[in-house]
Amino acid sequence: MPSPTWQKRIGSLLGWGSLALGSSAFCLLIFQVLFGRQLEQLQTIQLGRDLALNVRLTELALERYPPHLVAELTGLDLEVTVRPKPSPVTPSAGFKRQAKALQQQLCKRLSHCPMVYPDRAARDERRIWIELISPLEPIWLRVNVPSMMRWPPEPTLLGLSLVGAGVICGGLFLLIEVEGPLRGLEKALAKVGEGGGPDAVPARGAPEVQRLTQRFNAMVQRLATSRQERATMLAGIAHDLRAPITRLQFRLSMPQLTSEDRERCAGDLQSLERITGQFLLFAGGGDSEASVEVPLEQLLAEVASSHPADQLHLELTPLALTVKPVALSRAIANLIDNAFSYGTAPVILRLQNINSSCWIEIWDQGEGMPASEWEQALQPFHRLDSSRGQQGHCGLGLAIVSHVAKIHGGHLECLRGNPTAEQGSPGRFAIRLSIPMNWNDQSSAPLQS
Repeated sequence: MPSPTWQKRIGSLLGWGSLALGSSAFCLLIFQVLFGRQLEQLQTIQLGRDLALNVRLTELALERYPPHLVAELTGLDLEVTVRPKPSPVTPSAGFKRQAKALQQQLCKRLSHCPMVYPDRAARDERRIWIELISPLEPIWLRVNVPSMMRWPPEPTLLGLSLVGAGVICGGLFLLIEVEGPLRGLEKALAKVGEGGGPDAVPARGAPEVQRLTQRFNAMVQRLATSRQERATMLAGIAHDLRAPITRLQFRLSMPQLTSEDRERCAGDLQSLERITGQFLLFAGGGDSEASVEVPLEQLLAEVASSHPADQLHLELTPLALTVKPVALSRAIANLIDNAFSYGTAPVILRLQNINSSCWIEIWDQGEGMPASEWEQALQPFHRLDSSRGQQGHCGLGLAIVSHVAKIHGGHLECLRGNPTAEQGSPGRFAIRLSIPMNWNDQSSAPLQS
């Protein structure tokens, strides 16, 4: 018993074969309608030439021999009568036109102009009566006239119909079996490019397209598995780090620890807390958060409240914007911590509304990072300074901030300023987070590199 795959292929072949036959018949009919008149004229000319020769030879034979002997010797359909009997089936207008055209051809090629009558004994028979010159009695020659709609058709029309059927079937094959499945595959690829996880694409169409679709589905499955494993790994790391953090907090409460040990443990705790928070955020925290309209200057002031006022200056323009407040707060907190950790105080937090965009800038007085290393700094787990890992940095800070900017429809960029100029900037180095004022909250992909 054939497998389902072979059954499907056999059914497809039968379907396309039926379509090819139908297309060929349709094209044959169309070409007969379009070119039938021209081919009929050529056929009439050729038939008139042959009939003129037969008529002339028959008339010469009738001068010496009786009609029945001439008919027996030549196989011609001769009838002795004054006028042929009327046809039982009324000839069509086209057949009458063709009979008249044959008469004109005979008149051109013979010394006299014979009478020609169309005759149809049945619907599938087309014959004409031609009057012959006989010295003794009136004789008529009956000749079959082929139809343009006969089978097999004219070779020219048959060839054109096969070519037309091939073009129609080829176009439909490309449209149904190739273009349609590829368009579905293109949409799925667009979702992958946007960071989404599309459903499996049905494998249909040509065998080559089916193989391509199957490989695409396998790739999507691997990507989904990889994302799930990574999220599980990061969540597990964060969960495992919390146990030693709890133990350290307990030991800090013990009275026998010296002040120096307590200070070291406190530093380790801060580093572990920072790493854990970054891992949790990078593992997907904030993606499912709903967007709400908030007074942005109050949100930023609350984020900055944990830092001394003489070290962190605020330049906040009142502005209401729809954002994901928790994710945005963590992103700004990361930028402020980086400014204090790797820059030079004082740090300036600025909020502006310029060119229909919300600009959040964190300035410091340090040298900043080289412009050539900016793209690398945005990559997850990338640290420009290998010693930063000892301070609770795992290379996720700017990657998280960049993703938060993207889910708000914005972007991240670094700036350099000159505080000593006449209209100088508030610092020497800054990172700006830009968010369009009219951004649309759409589903975004999980945090990923």
